[in-house]
Amino acid sequence: MEENLKRLNKFIGETGYCSRREADKIIEEGRVTINGVVPELGTKVSPDDEVRIDGKLIREKREKSIYLAFNKPVGIECTTNLEVRGNIVDYINYPTRIFPIGRLDKASEGLIFMTNDGDIVNKILRARNNHEKEYTVTVNKLITDRFIEKMSNGVPILDTVTRKCKVEKISSTTFKIILTQGLNRQIRRMTEYLGYDVIALKRIRIINISLDIPVGRFRDLTDAEIKELNELIEPSSKTEEASFPKPERTEAPKRRTEFIKRDDPRFKGRGDY
Repeated sequence: MEENLKRLNKFIGETGYCSRREADKIIEEGRVTINGVVPELGTKVSPDDEVRIDGKLIREKREKSIYLAFNKPVGIECTTNLEVRGNIVDYINYPTRIFPIGRLDKASEGLIFMTNDGDIVNKILRARNNHEKEYTVTVNKLITDRFIEKMSNGVPILDTVTRKCKVEKISSTTFKIILTQGLNRQIRRMTEYLGYDVIALKRIRIINISLDIPVGRFRDLTDAEIKELNELIEPSSKTEEASFPKPERTEAPKRRTEFIKRDDPRFKGRGDY
């Protein structure tokens, strides 16, 4: 019987309702019940259990997993909260419930993944400090050699120094940058520290997937792309998970901040560039 049990957050993620991280949040908020009882984080469920979110029964996913590459326009917010005007879910209007992997801020445009697979969301976010994301950025004044050097070697923001990265000048006011970390509004904060303002920011690649569709359009990832993506994220996601073992829960669940310090730069404002 034990092999049929799943952690509640994994069960919810596999239904396509949301990612595992979002599932942890709604469990903490008391919005989830198992057989009419509000559970703790870490609880396991069986196929026979009745799991509800906000009173609505959910079922384990049976349909095919969906993986989309979407070229997000400026002004669209990467949120699944349908009460937010201009949310990404309503904009795409996909017939099956999907959600974004990571974030791209409202003022930025470009590539973002959409899926109903909570497992791949969990893997990519665990591997966030190991995979590349590539951007083109236009700023408000002439780009100097000093600017390229400083951006490449690390800029002090958010009580840390950014990791060294690849930066290449494209024109007098546009550069390309490849990041392997995801601090909050990282590129904008880096350029602001050096006295520049971002005029336009576009993400053109995530790991092995490059942007190849018009603004506002989406496409399915190919089987080959999905296979390669999984091969690339699997080792790094496992390594990071092993680096931060989850403590055994013998009492009521405690918040993550009791195990990982808030000033750890790896956990400061993830993914909203």
